[in-house]
Amino acid sequence: MPGLPFGLEFAHGRFKEFQKLNALRRIRRRAKNQINSGGRMSATATSTEKAQVGKPAPDFEMASTKNIQKLNENVKLSDYSGKWLVLLFYPLDFTFVCPTELTAFSDRYDDFEAVGAEVIGVSTDSVYSHRAWLQTSRDKGGVEGLRYPLGADSTKKVASDYGVLIEEKGVALRGLFVIDPEGILRYKVVHDLNVGRSAEETLRVIQALQTGGLCQAEWRPGQETIKG
Repeated sequence: MPGLPFGLEFAHGRFKEFQKLNALRRIRRRAKNQINSGGRMSATATSTEKAQVGKPAPDFEMASTKNIQKLNENVKLSDYSGKWLVLLFYPLDFTFVCPTELTAFSDRYDDFEAVGAEVIGVSTDSVYSHRAWLQTSRDKGGVEGLRYPLGADSTKKVASDYGVLIEEKGVALRGLFVIDPEGILRYKVVHDLNVGRSAEETLRVIQALQTGGLCQAEWRPGQETIKG
């Protein structure tokens, strides 16, 4: 803290570190409490689903880490008008499968940008938990260096609207939604909480949708589409 004598400044810094460590411990305890004795979380969404493929994607606005210092910039669907958008729901910060998914999509972010797509990660954690996780190195279970923002669905409305909220747990299933530049939901997939999703497959689906044609099973970019 500016203006404090060296000894007090040092003590203040240690106190802040202690606070951060305690916050991380609380978050990890919460994650563990969400997992049952078998190491699994309930994988049944009990919310009313509004997200239907071929229909306008449910609107949203939530706090985010777009400005990680001030945490004062929300993310909203209208921000991505004219672009492809991947909404990547996950259950909790500071867990086990989640960082492998989020960093996999981050590592392929140049490829998403190349097809005109952006990504938002979404969970029901607070924006402060998101920031702490983003400031934690990968080798310690964090997602430091993530190239896209995390949305804080603290009211759980977004997860509910997209049909992925586990109401009794207050967390989201691993739902992935692709929204086109006109705001139409074009693709969705929901995984069991034990299984991560594929950035490669998501890119393939976006590129297939962008052809406007009929794409056979296992279609790959550069291949012909089916002639109707």
